[in-house]
This record gives sequence, C-alpha cells and structure tokens, in this order.
Amino acid sequence: MDPQALPTFRLDGKVAVVTGASAGLGRSFALTLARAGADVALAARRDEELGAARADIETIGRRSIAVPVDVADVAGCRTVVQQTVRRLGRVDVLVSAAGISDARPALRQDPEEFERVVAVNLNGTYWMAQACAAEMGPGSSIINVSSVLGLTWGPVPSAGYAASKAGVIGLTRDLAAQWASRRQIRVNTLAPGFFKTEMTEPLLANDGLGSQVRARIPMGRLGDPEELDGALLFLASDASRYVTGATLTVDGGWTMA
Repeated sequence: MDPQALPTFRLDGKVAVVTGASAGLGRSFALTLARAGADVALAARRDEELGAARADIETIGRRSIAVPVDVADVAGCRTVVQQTVRRLGRVDVLVSAAGISDARPALRQDPEEFERVVAVNLNGTYWMAQACAAEMGPGSSIINVSSVLGLTWGPVPSAGYAASKAGVIGLTRDLAAQWASRRQIRVNTLAPGFFKTEMTEPLLANDGLGSQVRARIPMGRLGDPEELDGALLFLASDASRYVTGATLTVDGGWTMA
C-alpha cells in the first residue's frame, strides 16, 4: 500500500454517532472510531454501560457523550442527534449497530416479539439515518450494521431478525441512491458473520449448535470483534469516498459456503 494512502483511514476532527454502543460490537465500533481520532456520541438503552463506554473513550483522549435511547422511538433518535450537534459540534459518521434478536420457530412466535425486533433493527436504523442525514455535510458516512443472516439462512429460526437485517440492506441501497448526488452522503452496509459477543454467547453456549456454526464457517472459527476494525474504518473514512450502496461482509466465508 502507498504510505500516502494511510492517512485516509484516519477520522481526526470527525464526530461519530454509534448506536448499540453499550456492549458487543457497538461498543467495539465506538472504541475503534475513537482510536482513529473521532469524537463519539454513544447511544443505547443501558445507561450504566454507556457511562463505562464513555469513560473508556475519554481515556483514549477523545471527547464523548452518552445519550440513553431506544432507537425504535423516532423522537429519541432525533434527541441523540440534537445532543451530538449541541455538545460535540457536528455529525460526520453514523454507525447503526443497535439490534436485538429472536430465536423462536415461526409457528410459535407472537406478533409483539416479531414487531419489536423489526422496530429496533430496521425502523431504528431508518430513524437514526434520517435524523443524522439532516445534519450531515458532504463527505459524511452512514454505516448500517446488518448481518449475514440478512443474506442467507442461519442455524436457528429467527424470522424477525433475518427479515429486519435483509430490510437494512434494502434500506441502505435506497438511501444511498437518494443521498449520493444531492447531499453527497455515503450509505453502506456492514454485514458481520458470527462473532464473539454478548448477543451470540447464549446461542453458541450450546455445544452442538456452536460446533454446527463453526463447521459451516470456512475459516473454522468465530470472528473476534477487532477483526471488523478494518472494514469499519474503510467505510467510515475517506478511504471509501467512492463507495456507496455496498454491502461489505466480514464473515470468515459464511456467505460463500
């Protein structure tokens, strides 16, 4: 790689909003953006965990705010963005990582559970993108976190999760088309495979299921959260300034199996 290209992955002077930032991949994403030079607004439902994440980012030497929110609430999403602009000055990057899962056979799933998963994973992604885009300038980046389960089948029944994550990919393409020329905002999807997180731990604690998942991954193992750092920084930074509407999978080969 040309050494002159390396600074394009930096985020110095940028302000990022990360949802789902209290734990799991969302928290990992927030720390990665801070290490790359961004100030970070943290948004999630769990106030105490948000405070701990904020302290970690400030230890890195970046500014940070924590705003409790349920992204299924439109007004709450707007409040996150208003607080970010008021306290950090701007919004350049959005990483929509808030998400919940379901693991119930379709014939036994009640409507409320399905609707709640879609409300958080899909609707919340839309409301956050809508709120941020209204404040973003040219060259900004929106990264919607989907999943390989939005592209192919998974090891357990999870209709709401799969439908919502597939919807995120379609939503990304539409917003990318709307905002590419007029607003010059890039919108892309990051689609992780199976990573070691708080969400996947209970699912994969079952030895049989965990073995089944690993057996299907060509690389033979789960991913570590830091293995998403390169893809995240590529999409967030000027390194991807001519990339929009794309879905970048980081899955150890799951989607080619």
